[in-house]
Amino acid sequence: MATRLQPVQHNQIELTRPLALDSGAVLARPTIAFEAYGPLNAARSNVILICHALTMDQYVASTHPVTGKPGWWSQVVRPGGVIDTDRYHVICVNVIGSCLGSSGPASIDPATGKPFAMAFPVVTIGDMVRAQAMLLDQLGIERLHAVIGGSMGGMQALAWAAHYPSRVERALIIASAARHSAQNIAFHEVGRQAIMADPDWQGGDYYASGRLPVKGLSVARMAAHITYLSEAGLTEKFGRQLQDREAKTFGFDADFQIESYLRHQGISFVDRFDANSYLYITRAMDYFDLADPHGGRLADAFRHSPVRFGLVSFDSDWLYPTAESRRIVQALHGAGAQASFVELSSPFGHDAFLLDSPEMWRLMAGFIEAGL
Repeated sequence: MATRLQPVQHNQIELTRPLALDSGAVLARPTIAFEAYGPLNAARSNVILICHALTMDQYVASTHPVTGKPGWWSQVVRPGGVIDTDRYHVICVNVIGSCLGSSGPASIDPATGKPFAMAFPVVTIGDMVRAQAMLLDQLGIERLHAVIGGSMGGMQALAWAAHYPSRVERALIIASAARHSAQNIAFHEVGRQAIMADPDWQGGDYYASGRLPVKGLSVARMAAHITYLSEAGLTEKFGRQLQDREAKTFGFDADFQIESYLRHQGISFVDRFDANSYLYITRAMDYFDLADPHGGRLADAFRHSPVRFGLVSFDSDWLYPTAESRRIVQALHGAGAQASFVELSSPFGHDAFLLDSPEMWRLMAGFIEAGL
């Protein structure tokens, strides 16, 4: 484990087959960490896979072992909840490349006995999904009742439907896109450069040095966090209010509340995340473009798909705006796939899918139960 964290025991499985990556590299026997909730029925037909976002993890409905906080969708995934764990067997997998138990740059390279660091191969969203499919194979699960994801999780859900249409009955994509825009890539590059400019990054080989690039990772998190919010939400919450003072200091302390908030977000992040994992996962998102292997024709990624799709966007989300969801829906309709779409109104920007959103939850419940 990297960063300032102490090692944590996760629920893990070592894949019994090599994982071939899109880059051409191969991970011989990668480890995959996951959490599961609710009973698996005898027919193994009640499985819902939830895919997590960039800085999230497999602890969707259980206490996070590092922060001690409830799962990031614990209000949704619970007995009697929107995703009812009395009825469904819910699985959430830590993506390959991450730092919460699945193989990533902080993992030990068996060839050297030291952490991979930047020797870990670059991974893609497709690689993450391929690893999840192999995990499900080992668990004896052939088909998913649903795959659900928001943000990067939505990218994984799209990739699942595109690459394994016979294994997915329905896919719910929330606040996501079928490709990363130039603006998205630009923000990620700012974060990566902040990490790599930190002298404690040491070319990524920092694990045994006692010096970690906490400043760079903190700045990366602060920059990214701005994109998760909306101008209206920021203004409503912080405005230009000063932080614990009556007047400006005419210096560079956190005079404004928004500055203090961002600094808190950055500092708390480095306690639960590895800087190199941040580099690898943001790169995977930047490379994501479902239409690319099809000559730029997104519809061809879903041609004759039997999957039932649902898409949700938020009108204040400028990271993955509604236009990106409409583009996917148009492609799905062009491919003859079943697809429904709803844009919800929210002042909370991209983060709306993680917050208390009864309207989204009703849509989610209806989508999961449709046709049953």
